[in-house]
Amino acid sequence: EVQLVESGGGLVQAGGSLRLSCAASGFRFDNYVMGWFRQAPGKEREGVSCISHSDGSTYYRDSVKGRSAISRDNAKNTVYLQMNSLKPEDTAVYYCAASRYGSICDPYEYDYWGQGTQVTVSS
Repeated sequence: EVQLVESGGGLVQAGGSLRLSCAASGFRFDNYVMGWFRQAPGKEREGVSCISHSDGSTYYRDSVKGRSAISRDNAKNTVYLQMNSLKPEDTAVYYCAASRYGSICDPYEYDYWGQGTQVTVSS
């Protein structure tokens, strides 16, 4: 079965850092675009960062650009999101997701989803 398991979330102060990890199994990881999405209470799910399956092309949401970095290790079937200079508005449940054919970081293009990990940034 397909599994995406996120880890690394937690409570941090504004200005702090976190590294989220997502361990994938049950599908050809190296054939899928991977992404990180987030959803705050009462808000729609939005793309944070996504990475192509092979050429390393990346997307970052404007609000996290310059302070976040996505990476993947196809040998380990794992995708990471390093987040620095965290802000209270980054508070959300962060989800890892996989897309077979998606070309943009849009949640509607993603096929598989993890259960999410909570990130809370205090001021």
